[in-house]
Amino acid sequence: MKVVIFGASGVVGHAAAEHFAGLTQCEVITVSRRSPKVPGTTHASVDLADRSGSARALADPLFDGTTHVIYAALEESANLFAGWRDPELMARNLRLFCNALDPLVSANGGTLEHVNLLQGAKAYGLHVGRTPMPAKENAPRADHDNFYFLQEDVLRTLAGDARWSWTILRPQVVFGESLGSPMNLLPAIGVYAALERQRGRPLAFPGGIRSVQEATDARLLARALAWAAVAPAARDQTFNVTNGDVYDWHEVWPTIAECLGMEAGEPAPLRLADAMPARAGEWTEVVDHYRLQAPRDMDAFVGASWQYADLLFGSLGSRPLPALLSSVKIRQAGFGDAIDTEAMFRQWFARFQELGLLPRP
Repeated sequence: MKVVIFGASGVVGHAAAEHFAGLTQCEVITVSRRSPKVPGTTHASVDLADRSGSARALADPLFDGTTHVIYAALEESANLFAGWRDPELMARNLRLFCNALDPLVSANGGTLEHVNLLQGAKAYGLHVGRTPMPAKENAPRADHDNFYFLQEDVLRTLAGDARWSWTILRPQVVFGESLGSPMNLLPAIGVYAALERQRGRPLAFPGGIRSVQEATDARLLARALAWAAVAPAARDQTFNVTNGDVYDWHEVWPTIAECLGMEAGEPAPLRLADAMPARAGEWTEVVDHYRLQAPRDMDAFVGASWQYADLLFGSLGSRPLPALLSSVKIRQAGFGDAIDTEAMFRQWFARFQELGLLPRP
């Protein structure tokens, strides 16, 4: 198996690179502008926004004999929510996809076996205020523009009568290892907690009204990608992927506080996207004080995830729209992996502490 992973510096791509690099007889090539620095992989720095540059880069003999592709690349807007409905951003994400797939498929049509494409809950209309409950893969396309659908249509056209197959996975709020991601709550929660701890405060949940939510551990998603790469039941199919349980932030918050060496305080609604940038200097002091390996620049660590946190915490003045994805289809197809979300938080915060990205308790 020779796997090319686009978007390897992101939450999903990094986890996929680590997982596939651990498989026997598997060569992994990571593609992104920033290296994910995953041992056992070969990195190619490619700017997918540059069509001619991408074509030249992907024509390198390094990519010869590619058997599997994972496309997890994504461009987001500085205004995260507005970007989800921006036609220009949709067009750019379509171009990135085409600039990646067109040359690679053309050059490796004889060896290519499978393409994995990542989507998400926005395929069901979550970002425009409506989604089925629960959302199932056989639901008709929601009546809204979405770059997921643009990419999917291109993927189906490229596949045509080709010998290779495809699978689309739709995870729900992915948690994993990444720096500067626009949608990873782990650095956001970790930085917020470290700054409150440094001021001697308990860890107050900064969100609002209770709501039931789902999560997907990036490591579980990577295992689903590996399953889909070879399972006949995954051929030309779309699957939701979640941890398999549900949670409420108010219920899991004491566990998060414990992981970060703090007491949980009373909820104190706060718009993190408004409040946290002004505390960037405090984060620099924390990094220096604990001699962390995390970026001293808070934005380089958290990215636009403050906005994402405000949405999921219910800090924007309304209850987050319920978006529960049914995972029945993928389990019936043969992928039965699951993880307790509370255990996921424990494991990931321990991992961030082990890497020196967050202070130890």
